[in-house]
Amino acid sequence: MTDTQLARQECAAVVLGGPTTVVDLGGLRIVADPTFDDAGPRGYLTKTAGPVVAEGGLGPVDLVLVSHDVHLDNLDERGRAFALAAPALLTGPVTAGRLGPPAVGLAPWATHALPRPDGGGELTVLAVPAVHGPEDAERDSDGNVICEVTGFVLSGQDLPTVYVSGDNASIRTVAEIARRAPRIDVAVLFAGAARVPARFAGRPLTLDSRRAAAAAAVLDAAIVVPAHYDGWAHFSEGRADLEQAFEEAGLSSTLRSVEHGTWVPLSA
Repeated sequence: MTDTQLARQECAAVVLGGPTTVVDLGGLRIVADPTFDDAGPRGYLTKTAGPVVAEGGLGPVDLVLVSHDVHLDNLDERGRAFALAAPALLTGPVTAGRLGPPAVGLAPWATHALPRPDGGGELTVLAVPAVHGPEDAERDSDGNVICEVTGFVLSGQDLPTVYVSGDNASIRTVAEIARRAPRIDVAVLFAGAARVPARFAGRPLTLDSRRAAAAAAVLDAAIVVPAHYDGWAHFSEGRADLEQAFEEAGLSSTLRSVEHGTWVPLSA
């Protein structure tokens, strides 16, 4: 972790490590799934690397998106404090109930609008579903695998539409998003094929590399920013696996496989 200060960008995204992604869009700075704790054991999980930029290097943040709060690799202690100090925090309804204010819970397909400092009107945030495990796994009383997880689609006039997947392993869910959401220009896909032996016989809890490539194809996204594929011991596939899968699928031109901390312009 460094003392790097992230200068505001006009329209770009950067992955800091793990799931933590900063999106500068429409004059807003948006942070998805903030995780800022140092490396080390975290219960039954082990964090192997911290983010490349600490929370103090992000400057003023306008919106935090939390896919879910019950797993420390998506929202850790420092990330939780960061999220709760933000002027706006969007997540799912069950997660919002646990986090408390200022969290606003959005059910799947609900929207929330924020004014854009760039004068372009509003940024619309659409909550979309995610399945945190195998499609055929047992569901809880709310219909979720493991827990409630929320993805997000960001859109606005004259802006690229950006999908942030959260922990999702379901191509069927991606296909539903492709049908119902605005056309996706940029997909921030949480990948890594996370596996925990005690869960579902070790089957992936998030997209593996081939499914990430399949998701990119289903979405027809011009730009794919991979996230959440390293920094924790339970990831079974990394950056090289993603690059190979996208190469085999003929989609290498869409994949922005860069070092953490490197800005990716959100235009084809």
